[in-house]
Amino acid sequence: MRRNNFYIFLREYCERRIAYERKPVVQSKARDGWKYINPKILRGFCEAKIYNLVKFCKDFYFIFISVISISLAVLPAAVFANDLKFNVDPDYDLSGRTDVMATLVKTSPGIYFYIEKSWWDSRGYPKQGEILQNLDNLSLEFDVKIYPELTSVFGDEWRPGIDGDERISILFHQMKDGAGGYFRTADEYLRIQIPESNEKEMVYLTIDQVDKPILKELLGHEFVHLITFNQKDRARNVSEETWLNEARAEYAATILGYDDIYQGSNLERRVKAFLEKPNDSLTEWLGRKYDYGVVDIFTQYLAGNYGINTLSDSLKTDMVGISSINWALEKNGFKEDFQQIFTNWTVALFLNNCSFGKEFCYLNNNLRNFRLSPDINFLPLSASSSLSVTDVAKNWAGSWQKFIGGNGILKLRFESLAGLNFKIPYLTQDDKGFFSLRYLLLDQDQKGEFYISDFGSKNISLIIIPSLQTKISGFDGPDSTYPFTYTVSIKESSSDQEDAIIKELLARIEFLKNEIAKIQIQIDVALGKKNFSCAKILNNLSFGARGIEVSCLQEVLKSQKAEIYPEGLITGYFGRLTQAAVARFQEKYISEILTPLGLSKGTGFVGPATKNKINFLLAK
Repeated sequence: MRRNNFYIFLREYCERRIAYERKPVVQSKARDGWKYINPKILRGFCEAKIYNLVKFCKDFYFIFISVISISLAVLPAAVFANDLKFNVDPDYDLSGRTDVMATLVKTSPGIYFYIEKSWWDSRGYPKQGEILQNLDNLSLEFDVKIYPELTSVFGDEWRPGIDGDERISILFHQMKDGAGGYFRTADEYLRIQIPESNEKEMVYLTIDQVDKPILKELLGHEFVHLITFNQKDRARNVSEETWLNEARAEYAATILGYDDIYQGSNLERRVKAFLEKPNDSLTEWLGRKYDYGVVDIFTQYLAGNYGINTLSDSLKTDMVGISSINWALEKNGFKEDFQQIFTNWTVALFLNNCSFGKEFCYLNNNLRNFRLSPDINFLPLSASSSLSVTDVAKNWAGSWQKFIGGNGILKLRFESLAGLNFKIPYLTQDDKGFFSLRYLLLDQDQKGEFYISDFGSKNISLIIIPSLQTKISGFDGPDSTYPFTYTVSIKESSSDQEDAIIKELLARIEFLKNEIAKIQIQIDVALGKKNFSCAKILNNLSFGARGIEVSCLQEVLKSQKAEIYPEGLITGYFGRLTQAAVARFQEKYISEILTPLGLSKGTGFVGPATKNKINFLLAK
């Protein structure tokens, strides 16, 4: 047996003795009536004895072997079975190894701590003692804070799990620069299913941080991945998209209060990474620091402004990614969907001003002064000028462009490819520093334009924030890029100015009329008036559908009172709540809809029979 293993055993034995020896020994006049042995004094005395024993055994090796032989005769063999070989991820391992030998250095109520054996053996006893002390602190933090708080938000990990043990295992091994830790789903399966499985509920942490305070943040992050596996893969047989899986894990540091002190926090590191590359895609996951930066900064906004339930509820559904967030938003009564929230977030990154509305600012105190600086584009101050830029965009990535200079009427024209879905909020800043927010409306070919009068005098700058929002699922690996062009031109003030202003105002009025019409429909439905937004539903509708026909369907369901659609949300998105309402509607009119089809339970699918009944009610 290795002497360091014997040292670990003696240390653990000593700790048990400390617990036993903490008993009343001398009666005194203290308030509790008893005086106790100081466990710190006993621990120091005990560990000094251990150190002297090991030092002595170095000099008298054969005597040491004899002592070990006697000990083995009276102590359980399992005490010394501390060395195990673990499979590891070569993409994270410093040397690209697929397995490492590790030593069990500590067992706590919730964790087995394993450390790479060769690394551990090369450390002297004082250093090993420092590490063990840090692991003592970590195990206590896990038991009293990390585990109860994260499971109360996200739910449980698989417990007792594949190994039948309620403890989780942590393996510290040497990792590549920048890697803090990881989780392998392979470990949650039997080796007969996945040969490289370690058949344990376990996470892997970098050995470089084994004696650092950041260790608790790394453990909290990786533990959320353990929970996610249980809530998604095991309970619902789906795998979460990586970007959202990482988003929840990143937010663990905020939940646990580790981000409360900004300086040196995980949040500070993520802000720095985000500002290095703010146009990184939220949903494309390549494992870079920029990916962690953007998911953390977005999740701070999402959970801070729309509640932690957007993260926890989206975990407890068989949907994944954007669809699961939309379901959680609908469940919690929000009218915004993921698309609107992402668009608002891109504006909030520039404005971060709650006077525009809480959707345009961060509510996290550590981010109250956080603002993104856009790219600057200069326009000539005199005469007519034009600037045309062609760029590429990935889905769910922001772009911030600021235009200054020029003198006259500014015209901006945006063009991309038909079939895409760009959202383009834009802000103008007047000569007093106030901002106005508008949205560029694109046609079906993804083309549109707007005008700004008195640019360079009354209006001193323009900021456009285009983002591509076409793809809503399947974000595995690199995403495609799509081209877009914006052309900004300045014309000196002339008789054309009046026409430009009128055109801009008419477009704005038309937009406002449409918005007012939508609000009026919702008011009428709420008051019980049968003023629906459509006269007839023409298409079959099912989960995930969007549009005016879905809004019309929801209006009809809401008119059937709370027994059919208790939530009564008119969102234009066919989510789980709408699906359940459709099923109840079908069962209410079972003789007309289900019985002719040989069904007794509602399906939640709006097919021909359901459409006929819906359209009959629309026509009444």
